[in-house]
Formats: sequence, structure tokens, C-alpha cells
Amino acid sequence: MYGTEIIYSFPNDKNNFTPFKNLIAKLVSSVTFFSVWVNFFLIHSKLYKFIVIFQKKVMNTFNTSSLEKTKAIKLAYTDYGSGQPVVLIHGWPLSKAMWEYQIEFLVQAGYRVIAYDRRGFGESSKPWNGYDYDTLAKDLKDLIETLRLKDVILVGFSMGGGEVARYIGTYGSSAVAKAVLVSAITPFMLKTDTNDAVDASVFDGMKEGISKDRPQFFKDFGKNFYNYDDLKGKGISEGFLEFNWSLAMQASRKGTLDCVDSFGKTDFREDCKAFDIPTLIVHGDADRIVPMEVSANHAVELIPEAELKVIKNGPHGLMVTHSKELNTLLLDFMN
Repeated sequence: MYGTEIIYSFPNDKNNFTPFKNLIAKLVSSVTFFSVWVNFFLIHSKLYKFIVIFQKKVMNTFNTSSLEKTKAIKLAYTDYGSGQPVVLIHGWPLSKAMWEYQIEFLVQAGYRVIAYDRRGFGESSKPWNGYDYDTLAKDLKDLIETLRLKDVILVGFSMGGGEVARYIGTYGSSAVAKAVLVSAITPFMLKTDTNDAVDASVFDGMKEGISKDRPQFFKDFGKNFYNYDDLKGKGISEGFLEFNWSLAMQASRKGTLDCVDSFGKTDFREDCKAFDIPTLIVHGDADRIVPMEVSANHAVELIPEAELKVIKNGPHGLMVTHSKELNTLLLDFMN
């Protein structure tokens, strides 16, 4: 017989037909197994893409113009509401989450509220360098330009007040309508021959405490941050104190240490003189972290058109303990 024709003959005996049936079953099983894995891959690929897209929508980030090892630093931010933009700049060693009682209030009042995490803190990248105020002010500039913000109201808390001052001192106020300094470290925290303020040993002691036992240092620091011994159960709860500690623990150890030198030893006096916009200064008269005698009282003398509002019995963390008073002052000034 020539050619390629193959003739199958199936015997009538059912037992002899069993091997053929087993072969068919194995082939079907293999195809089914392959099909299951193909479907699994396709479904999970789509799920992965969905997760990536979802994460991008939930957590916004922008790239800084300053680089480390040829890569930009990613800074996380939230952007809620519409209307005139308000940029909230958090204090040390916290994150944008510290504005819990201000974001919702200002959004409901008709403002577009943007809060971001400083490099090294919160959900932002944790680079090794770049914690000086020139770089931090440049990061703020990148945020404003990336989001194309105009007529901005800048609100800086504690260390964040330094970013506001250095930004205006370096880049001017063409994009800024108003400025607010809350419990801010401006104009100059360090004691020198020409500045009666805080001795350098205080900042060195802070760095030593952080280096030795960072978690315990911030356990203790949080109590003074909110004057917990005086305001426990009134303006601050134990739960919020723990929340505050958890935010501090999110920060980079290196960034946390470097920022002590930045907010403790940077001179903003010339930056403050460059302010040419309405400015509100809010400070608590019971602030144990940044006493108003070495900060707000001097800042109001240096900043043209500045107005100082003192919150009675207000600690450093008055955005929590005296949130209603602060929110009222903010809204009155912004309007």
C-alpha cells in the first residue's frame, strides 16, 4: 500500500477500546489545564492593571526637578475640592495626615485643598539627601508648577513655615496670594550673637535622642507637642497621640535627623523681609516646641503686612487641640 492513508479499525470488544479512550481523556485534560492557566493569566493581568490604575488615582505623586542618582524624587499629595487653591505644608516629623481637621473643613468652605508629604516623610520617597531648605523650597515650586496653581494660599506649619519663607524669598510671590505661618519656626531658631533664641545644644540633644532610640524619643516628644499633661482628655486623646507617633515612624531616619539641622539652624530673616503679600501668623502662647518668644514675635516684626493671632493655652500641635479656633482664623483670613 502506497501513500499516507491510515485506516483505523475499532474492535467491537469494549476492553480493547479502553486505551484509546484513556488517550482522548488525557488530551482533553491537558487542553483544559492549559485553558485554565491561560484564563488565570489573562484575568490576573487585567487585575494587576486595574490595581496599578487604582493606586495611581488614589495616591497622587509628582516628580521633583532635583535628582538623586539620576532619578527624580516622588512626592505624594492629596488634592480635594475646587476653588482657590490652598497648599498645606506639614510639620516635622509628621506628614500630610496631620491636617485631618483642616482639609475637610476648608474643602467644605469652597477651597481646593492640596496637602503633600515632604521628601523623606509620609508616603513620599525617602532619598538620602535634599533636606536643606533650598531643596525643599524647590520641591514646593515643583508642586505649584506641576499642578499649574495660581493665586495660591500657602499654609506652613512649624517646619513647613520655613518652606513658605524660603519659597517666597527665592522665587517671589507671583503665584501666591496669601501666606499663613502656624506654630512656625520662622524667622530664626538658633541662638547667635545677633539672635536671642534656642541654644545649639538643644538641637544636638534632639539628634542624639533620635539616634539612640527614635521610637521612644517621639513617644516623649509627642506629649510635649500637644501639652498632653495639661490637655489630656480635653483637646487631645491617647489615641491621637499614638496616631501622631505612627506618622513620625513613617519618616526616614536620615531625613528626620537632617531636618533638625535644617529647621534649627536656617536663617529666614531675609526671606521674611521679602514677603509682599498678606500674611497671617498663628501661634499658641503655651508652645513648648517652638516658643513664640523666639519665633512669631520676631516674625511679625520682619514680615510686612503680617498679622499675629495668639491662641490662648495653645500648644505646638494646636491644629488638633484647638482646631476650631485655628480653622476659624484660617477661614476669616482666606475670605
